[in-house]
Amino acid sequence: MKICGVIFFLLISTTFSGAQWQKQNIDTKASLRGLAVVSEKVIWASGTGGTVLRTVDGGKNWSVILVPEADKLDFRDIEAFDEQTAYILSIGTGDSSRIYKTTDGGKTWKLQFKNDNPKAFFDALAFWDRTHGIAMSDPVDGRYLLLETSDGETWKPLDNSKMPAAKDGEAAFAASGTCLLAQGANNVFLISGGADARVFRSTDRGRNWTVSDTPITKGTAGSGIFSIAMRDQSNGVIVGGNYEKPDEVNTNLAFTTDGGKTWTSGKGLNGYRSGVAYIDKKTLLAVGASGSDLSADGGRTWKNLDKENYNAVQSKGRRAVWAVGANGLVSRLIADF
Repeated sequence: MKICGVIFFLLISTTFSGAQWQKQNIDTKASLRGLAVVSEKVIWASGTGGTVLRTVDGGKNWSVILVPEADKLDFRDIEAFDEQTAYILSIGTGDSSRIYKTTDGGKTWKLQFKNDNPKAFFDALAFWDRTHGIAMSDPVDGRYLLLETSDGETWKPLDNSKMPAAKDGEAAFAASGTCLLAQGANNVFLISGGADARVFRSTDRGRNWTVSDTPITKGTAGSGIFSIAMRDQSNGVIVGGNYEKPDEVNTNLAFTTDGGKTWTSGKGLNGYRSGVAYIDKKTLLAVGASGSDLSADGGRTWKNLDKENYNAVQSKGRRAVWAVGANGLVSRLIADF
């Protein structure tokens, strides 16, 4: 672990109510896709080369943590609960898909799960609380593979026989750690792309599932839903598009008002978006390879902020809005909402 102080911030001017991205100066070139904003002070991120980042003072100083014997792993998802406790998931076929946990702020890591199924490719994990979580892999033999933990220490297969079958060519995108979402006490959402763009939904922690069609663009290997966020039990948003054509404006936005049963298309995003987050009940932020967009009216209208290449975004209120991207990019959004 090495500690590097933030020497300066680069402010990117925008025209949305004074909104501006505040870039962090961190000594890493890792491509970052995992992001966990715990509070205004505590933020974690993860990415390539076995890299994990952590700040406990709101970005004044960052720890660059290299997980031992993981330099070839790509940690696409991170879930954190405080400045000491975090889970990370690496992607890939075979034993490249792994789950680690730290309880001492990244000083040590325990390998909790190493995939031994050569057909599996794990994408993301999500938690309802500190010890109850779920992880998912792309379909194997026609269905998504699921894992669960009930103690925060061990992972076991979760029966997927009651989950609707995946279509040929349908899979999830490990683009921002948000293709799997645990919400409320028992809800979980899994989103798909490729041959189809659908939302799988469970209200009992993955025991039983339903699936809903969406209007998001689909039909190619690079298109579909990339991120989901829920404001509450009923209201949510999905974003996506085609990562192979990041500037293309298509049906890349949709909303639900009935807990994910049905989805209605929206418009206004400036291209493919891989991450979306609610800042408050009315304010939304979406990011992707071609920039970021901010909405102050619940997603009816959007203002493009910049053209920076961001992968993931997360918020814990107006004073804790963060995004990460390629080449060690970490930024905080400063705005007068």
